[in-house]
Amino acid sequence: MATRKIAVIVGSLRKESYNRKVAKTLMLLAPSTLEMEIVEIGQLPMYNQDDDENPPATYVEFREKIKQFDGVLFCTPEYNRSVPAVLKNAIDVGSRPYGHSAWTGLPCAIVSVSPGALAGFGANHHLRQSLVFLNMPAMQQPEAYLGNIAGQYDGDQLNNDSTRGFLQKFVDAFDSWVERHAD
Repeated sequence: MATRKIAVIVGSLRKESYNRKVAKTLMLLAPSTLEMEIVEIGQLPMYNQDDDENPPATYVEFREKIKQFDGVLFCTPEYNRSVPAVLKNAIDVGSRPYGHSAWTGLPCAIVSVSPGALAGFGANHHLRQSLVFLNMPAMQQPEAYLGNIAGQYDGDQLNNDSTRGFLQKFVDAFDSWVERHAD
């Protein structure tokens, strides 16, 4: 199997983000066939269609960077039963101008992470709606909703063997998904 480059998009800007911790854990657990890199999104100005003809440099850089990858892993919290604005903005920036989406055809997967019991279920499914429109084949199984995550980390180290085992199965399945759907 070829090595595939994977963009990891973290939907939380919080310094001690559990989503970033989970993303880094998945990166450590990933098989050698996945070369994973966190792509930062906090620097992107809010998308404005008026900028399509003369986009900010950060838009252009982000779009070109996403086009270099073979797949995308989204790690998102849930804000008000949806995805955070920063994540939705990154999706919008990457999808424009219309007809020139950087996301088109990239296989992807979603992990929703929450200190609460619902595990970001709403955000996970809301994000899937956008991915259908973007023509991004989203991995269906295993689904990844990580609830009650706050007690599962000592600093940046995952201390829950059950969660680690699940994340290993998830990233291995994602590896197969990407290989099946990448060009």
